[in-house]
Amino acid sequence: MKYVVSTLFILICFSCANDKKSEQIDYTIQNEQDITAYIAENNLTAQKSTTGLYYVINNPGAGEQPSASSNVTVAYKGYYLDGTVFDQSDAQGISFSLQNVIKGWTEGITYFKEGGNGILLVPSHLGYGSTDTRSIPGGSVLIFDVSLISVN
Repeated sequence: MKYVVSTLFILICFSCANDKKSEQIDYTIQNEQDITAYIAENNLTAQKSTTGLYYVINNPGAGEQPSASSNVTVAYKGYYLDGTVFDQSDAQGISFSLQNVIKGWTEGITYFKEGGNGILLVPSHLGYGSTDTRSIPGGSVLIFDVSLISVN
């Protein structure tokens, strides 16, 4: 009897663990469709990187170009596809290391030089993933209007 109870407990725990893994949703296809629809609806001329990041360069800038390990100062506004703003800096921007932000920023900011600005359209796999993080719902496409003020 003890053996049966232990085996049942292990099977239940294994089943629970597998259920948690199956809750991870791959939003790649849906994000791609949502981003391309947004680009078309807003008449944007966007480029797509090999990682799936879309970006629009309004002004490439003329100063120093950061690398993925640079410290930068960026002014930005972050919003969802429906236009709801979830975060923004003031005009002076904020300073941070590109190694300490979401992958979409680590990659996307490097497409600009100082003084440059544009839009980053970040699929969830380059943002906060498929699970809710702070106030950001899992699977969210994030859009950022960015201005690279300086490479520090």
